[in-house]
Parts: sequence; C-alpha cells; structure tokens
Amino acid sequence: MKKIISFIVTICCSFTIFAQAPANYYNSATGTGYALKSQLKTIISANHIDLTYGGLWDLYSDNAIKNGFRDKYYENDNTILDIYSEKPVAADPYNYTVIMDQCGNYNSEGDCYNREHLIPQSYFDQNSPMRTDAFHVWPTDGKVNGERGNLPFGKVGSASYTSQNGTKRGTSAVTGYSGTVVEPIDEFKGDIARAYFYFATRYEDFMDDFYTDHPNAEIRAMFDGSTNKVFSNNFLDMLYQWHLQDPVSMRETNLNDFIYSEQGNRNPYIDNPQYVTAVWFPNLLTNTQAELVEFNVYPNPAPKNTIYISTKEKIDTITIYSLEGKLIMKFSNPQFHDEVFTINHLKSGTYIIKLKAGKNITDKKVIVK
Repeated sequence: MKKIISFIVTICCSFTIFAQAPANYYNSATGTGYALKSQLKTIISANHIDLTYGGLWDLYSDNAIKNGFRDKYYENDNTILDIYSEKPVAADPYNYTVIMDQCGNYNSEGDCYNREHLIPQSYFDQNSPMRTDAFHVWPTDGKVNGERGNLPFGKVGSASYTSQNGTKRGTSAVTGYSGTVVEPIDEFKGDIARAYFYFATRYEDFMDDFYTDHPNAEIRAMFDGSTNKVFSNNFLDMLYQWHLQDPVSMRETNLNDFIYSEQGNRNPYIDNPQYVTAVWFPNLLTNTQAELVEFNVYPNPAPKNTIYISTKEKIDTITIYSLEGKLIMKFSNPQFHDEVFTINHLKSGTYIIKLKAGKNITDKKVIVK
C-alpha cells in the first residue's frame, strides 16, 4: 500500500489515490514545501504537448471511455459535462451534444457551450501553452461563462446572478476581499481547486510576471505575485478547503488519464491529493503516517439506492456521512462476501464513505440518484 498523510484541519480528512500514473512518474518528487512543487513542475512539463486551440474542440468531442469532459457519471448520456448546468442528483436543465452545440452566439443558458479558461486567458495574454492547456480549459455553457467573465472563484455572500444548477455570482464572502466572485456548486469545487493547484505548479516560473503585468485584472486577487506560494492567503485557504471537502472523483481520475493520453502530462494533485498539503501546508504533515485503505465503490453514480464496496483488506468499520458531516450509517466488523459488501436503502444524495482498517482510514465520495 502507498502512504497517505493523515492530519486535522477543521475536520478529519483523508484522501484516496485514484488515477494511475505511469510507473516511476513521480520518483523525483522527493521534497516538501515549494521544493516539491518545483520538482512536480519539472515532471509535468517534460512531455507536455501544446494542443491547438481548435484541438480543444476535438478533445471534448473524443468518445474515449475515460473522457472526463463527457457525462459518463451522472445521467451517463455522453453529453458535454458542464460544471455550470450539471445537477448531480437531479435532471439537468439542458444538455449539449458535441460539435452540434458548440458556440457560436448565445443569449441565454442552454444556447451553446464554449471553452472556458478557469484562469482567464487575459491574465496570461492568450499565450500558449496556457491557452490550450486542457487541465484548466473546460467546456462550459457560454452564457454562464460570460457571466463569470474574468472574476475570481470564491464564496458568494449575496448573489446577483444564479445559474440553473446553482452556480452563483455575487459579493465576496472571502475574508479580506470585497469584490465580486463566482461560486460553483459543491460537486465541482475540489475539481476547480486542483486545476488551480496544477496551474500554479505547471507555470510557477511565470506567475510573478502574470501578476506584475496585469495590475487591474480581477482574477489577480487570487494570487500574491510570488512563484512559490502563488496564491494570496485567503484564497489559498479557500481553495484548500474546497480540495478537502470535495475529494477526487472518478470524473477527475478519468480526465487525468484522458488528458495524459492527448497532452502528455498529468495533474499531480489528482494522482496524489496529499501533495496539496505537502506543498502548501507542510506544517500539517505529521511524523505518523497512516496507510491507504484501498477499496472501490460502484456504481458511482448509483442509479438506484444500492452501492457495492469491494476490497481485499480486513475492514473494521464502514461509516457513511452526508456531505454536511451527518452520520447516516455505520457498520462494525462488516462481513464481506467474495470481497464485496452491499449497502442498500440509501436515499438520493451525495455521501462520503469512510473505511477504517486498524489505524488506516480512507474516504470516497459516492452519488446516489
């Protein structure tokens, strides 16, 4: 088993390594703190293929099994997976068919999808490979993308605009920032945070120039102008909390593998989520490390009220929590049959499944429709 760091922030959390990086891919990532970030930058820059801007359309349209830009996780209808319209436990307000529904002009939600830069391309003057880096350029509804513009992501206090899936734009509730921000739904907050951590790592040596050259950029509030920490304190804390509260999903795992097959590099914070702590919060690392409990939850999302847990390990407890931390079910010394444990009678919703084996604990998120 691989090692995973256990620590306490405001809640007890653990992470699962989902994606499968090539053997020895991270062998040179031996440091901690910003030295580790620089080592990761070298690794993920080495074979990075600069995709064309038009090639992003082809990427979204590819019907590969692991294409995380397509909905193979919620409705499982293979339409464009749009973070601004997807409703994880309800019917989507609209769906996009690849190619046919590319923008184009738009006036309302549901008109077309375009290519959104999570870090606005005006911040790096539309230069490549940032402009064509699929790890932060995602297909999204044109109207909502336009409503976001170049705004920072953040916690919204009072919303002036809300998309049909609940994405909000409004006054900032991020401590120390009084401007306007955009808040995605909880389902995609961790995805966005890990995309930002990737960008800060892959382009760390440019981050000071981006900051200096764009003093009036709204997105600048998220950064501090350094090449090491990269983020301003309050936004770093927010991204870290999003990362903790929304663990790596199968969509991200598949997206990582798919982009690697096309672009030649990976997001290390999807492969090894504990790197986020090791880089930005190394003081939270403990000398005592708990090992990863390796298990699978399927189907995920579950179309009915039954899920299955498979593992080869001896499990002491299985605990199920709501996203808000409310205890839903607990099984002590669960009996597995052919290495599979069945859980029935789950209502529609999103849950955190926690498995404990000795001192080792791992969480996974599962959606029941």
